[in-house]
Amino acid sequence: MKKFFMFLAVAGLMTFTANIASAQDEQAAPAATEQVAADEPVTDLFAGSGEEVPLHQALKTKFIEGGAGFMSLVLICLILGLALAIERILYLSFSKTNTTKLLDKVEAALKEGGVEKAKEVCRNTRGPVASIFYQGLLRADQGVDVVEKTIVSYGSVQMSLMEKGLGWISLFIAIAPSLGFLGTVIGMIQAFDAIQAAGDISPNVVAGGMKVALITTVGGLIVAVILQLFYNYILSKIDTLTIDMEDASIRFVDTMVKYNK
Repeated sequence: MKKFFMFLAVAGLMTFTANIASAQDEQAAPAATEQVAADEPVTDLFAGSGEEVPLHQALKTKFIEGGAGFMSLVLICLILGLALAIERILYLSFSKTNTTKLLDKVEAALKEGGVEKAKEVCRNTRGPVASIFYQGLLRADQGVDVVEKTIVSYGSVQMSLMEKGLGWISLFIAIAPSLGFLGTVIGMIQAFDAIQAAGDISPNVVAGGMKVALITTVGGLIVAVILQLFYNYILSKIDTLTIDMEDASIRFVDTMVKYNK
């Protein structure tokens, strides 16, 4: 499943890059005409014309103005981070189990057909709780203490599986604003280079570099905020599943104690 989402992420990135390239061509085409008519008044496409610019077109424009290099890196962080987050959310959603119903089935199976019948119930149930029960049932003949230790050990394994990929998401959360701030520094350097070349500190000279600086910073912060929301949501789901696992494990040990008696 993770490979499938990574494939979707790469496909989305390639599609967006193609759209950006076409937008750059569209902006480069009328460049010669604008240079010839430089003395003519320029109409503000966003505010003065009264025409509404589509959101995707405005985003493309800001993306290009922020610099394709750093903005592409920020976009890659967003796409890969979202792909990993969606994969984790689906994995955790499929891992959710009605523990009360599962315990009732296991207890009924122990009474009817013994350990083997209970193993079959766990094999036919998805989720980490059923896997933990199955590992405990494999060592049912070694005593309740061994079953309890097995449940604790395998519960740690299931926790690691649920948290798989979170390190990469947190990495993208940290990298995205860092790339934005790096673009800010580069934009400021460009602004000072323009001032040095022109020998003047007029707003028109500084505006280009300042614009790049602000756009890259905003882009990095937006990506970090989006991924942070998904990250916290995933952590909340993991906490919920962990509580269910611990509660179900305690009740399962009690069931095994009753069965052995």
